[in-house]
Amino acid sequence: MTLLKNLKILDFSTLLPGPYASLILADLGADVLRIEAPNRPDMARMVPPLDGDTSVLHQYVNRSKRSLALDLKKPEAVQIVKRLIQQYDIVLEQFRPGVMDRLGLGYEELKKVNPQIIYCSLTGYGQTGPYRDRAGHDINYLSIAGAANYTGPKEVGPKSPGLQVADLAGGSLYSVIGILAAVLHRNELGEGQAIDISMSDSTFALNAANGAGFLAGGVEPERESLLLNGGTFYNYYETKDGRFFSVGSIEPKFKKQLCEGIGRPELFSIGMSEDPEDVFTFKEAVREAFLSKTFDEWLSIFSDLDACVEPVLKFSEACMHPHIQERELIVEVPKPDGTSQKQLANPLKFTSFQPEYKYIGRELGADTTQVLKELGMSDKEIEQLQEIGIFGTPMS
Repeated sequence: MTLLKNLKILDFSTLLPGPYASLILADLGADVLRIEAPNRPDMARMVPPLDGDTSVLHQYVNRSKRSLALDLKKPEAVQIVKRLIQQYDIVLEQFRPGVMDRLGLGYEELKKVNPQIIYCSLTGYGQTGPYRDRAGHDINYLSIAGAANYTGPKEVGPKSPGLQVADLAGGSLYSVIGILAAVLHRNELGEGQAIDISMSDSTFALNAANGAGFLAGGVEPERESLLLNGGTFYNYYETKDGRFFSVGSIEPKFKKQLCEGIGRPELFSIGMSEDPEDVFTFKEAVREAFLSKTFDEWLSIFSDLDACVEPVLKFSEACMHPHIQERELIVEVPKPDGTSQKQLANPLKFTSFQPEYKYIGRELGADTTQVLKELGMSDKEIEQLQEIGIFGTPMS
């Protein structure tokens, strides 16, 4: 059984947000065909570390997808896309607003070819508004969404979270949700539609607890002022040897075990207090306790306690963690040379479906000839198009 076997997606996106969205759909069985510019390759192909001359990031986020090289500035390439739209009736694009319209491939134009098309536009700031044409990256979206301002220590200022929260949670995941919701709508009513996904919009919506607190309660979220951002003991604590532990023992039963674990059971009473002095005293006591022992010593202590206390692992350590291993979150994906590459698995678990990992991300234009022949083109037609340069090189 393949969950999304009937979804056929033309993916015009590059870098991370769009490709990660279509990766999720490809893992679940969707047929994803990337449309790539032959003379301006995706920068994600060049980000180190490399496997040969191609980035492993590209090989991961574009696994199980085919690649068609097309110079969209040529009218013949636009006509090929319009032929593909008869079959690939979901579009994911990540250009700035108006670019696809200027190419003759905007929603209204493709809707004439296939009225049931689902057309997802993923941008930094959306299709409307004063920032619609403005450039941005993950850190910028977190900033204008009001999220970065209440991260990090008071005396230091905002800290980059490391993970691309706005790109992936704000952009990729909301794109997948939007596409699948539009598919359900089309299945029921036979209507396609355009979807406007803004990474800054979606990141703003991720301010779930603190946004609600401000809008309905008037509480401005500031650094180290809230339950979950360092305003209480809920935080990271350094060990004697310079490693860290995360402490999230909010509920009384967990807080009690925390106090016992650090050898200070008498702290439990003030740990339940909301008095600012008690909150500070408890937090300082936890900080001092963790500085008194090494990482391995705390690991031994808390391994048998259900206290919501966990070690801050290096990524290499996370890969070897027994829970990560048991959950099969690392998979082997075939490479063209017959070997395989370790990659992150799709985390979704189903009772009657296993994600399929066909191959790592393909070379630019690797499937051009095959795709065009599936459209009914002859070798002579393909050769003529090659001569006018719409595929660039290489082509297979």
